[in-house]
Amino acid sequence: MEGTSHLIWSMLVGAIGLGFFTYGTRQRAIVPLCTAVALFIFPYFIENIYALVFTGITLVILPYFVRL
Repeated sequence: MEGTSHLIWSMLVGAIGLGFFTYGTRQRAIVPLCTAVALFIFPYFIENIYALVFTGITLVILPYFVRL
């Protein structure tokens, strides 16, 4: 059961990362683009579901506070 929930959360995080990637490339904004790359990559390295969700939420909120 844990493998299924990890797969679903990883796909959700990746879909949000795709939105950030599209926004970052069209607006030529570096922070959303780097956030998108981080959202694509980090689910491969985190196996705990709670850590995956917490890290994902933190990365999604990050571009709203960091402006370059």
